[in-house]
Amino acid sequence: MNQQFLTELKAVTAENRIFTDEPMKKHTTFRVGGPADVLIQPKRAELASVIRLCREYDIPYQVIGNGSNLLVGDRGIRGAVIEMLSKKDEICVEDDCITVGAGMLLSKTANCAAEHGLTGMEFAAGIPGSIGGAVVMNAGAYGGEMKDILTAVTVLDKDGNEKKLTVEELELGYRTSCILKKGYIVTEAKMKLLHGEEKEIRARMDELKKQRVEKQPLEFPSAGSTFKRPEGYFAGKLIMDAGLRGYQVGDAQVSEKHCGFVINRGNATAADVRTLMQNVSDIVEEKFDVRLEPEVKMTGEF
Repeated sequence: MNQQFLTELKAVTAENRIFTDEPMKKHTTFRVGGPADVLIQPKRAELASVIRLCREYDIPYQVIGNGSNLLVGDRGIRGAVIEMLSKKDEICVEDDCITVGAGMLLSKTANCAAEHGLTGMEFAAGIPGSIGGAVVMNAGAYGGEMKDILTAVTVLDKDGNEKKLTVEELELGYRTSCILKKGYIVTEAKMKLLHGEEKEIRARMDELKKQRVEKQPLEFPSAGSTFKRPEGYFAGKLIMDAGLRGYQVGDAQVSEKHCGFVINRGNATAADVRTLMQNVSDIVEEKFDVRLEPEVKMTGEF
């Protein structure tokens, strides 16, 4: 890593928010992944300066949130990883609208909505990702999606310039948006909800939490649903019908509780997970002529 870059980086953000050779398994819900050359946790006001510095020194960079939909290779990530974190003061509630920083967890945002008697985010209360990642992937569960509640999103473009996009401009679809295609970085999102009763909102959140605990392997590290839903099918059922419940490669396993999840039983490598995913896709395609596409984003060197 360029030492002059690191020196100048310390002038942009605090030294205690800069980590060299940082194990990415500490920053992903899969709990796998080799070291990033440098991991930076800038404040929101510092983000554009960090990006400009990376570009000036030709340092490749990528932005992550909670690492909940990420599989990092065992050899790690060359360049910089910018981890977006948001504090409580980055949630602003005005009437039926919530404006929130991209690094804020969905679960905390949903709880804030409930505290203010706002309904519409219950579906997101158990999703382990951040607001930014949820916007990029149009995250959804239990019949709700981010596109149902988003009204506007603030992004930085590749040059660090700020832009405000309407929900129409985001081109939100099933687990997709224009964000990745255009190289934007989400910094803030505005959502419009409905007024409701906190007691009823909490009851719905508790109901969904119970369903997750009963049906999903929350006791193991994972990245949530591993494959996108093929049109007309459910990935988990296809995997189960292919006889792959409990199928293992190393310490990576198709969950016995929910076949749509690949879990880390404790010592899985990224290579184990990637090989398992590839094998599952191949077997399902051979049996049912349906190709499973990963919902999990793979990055780094394997």
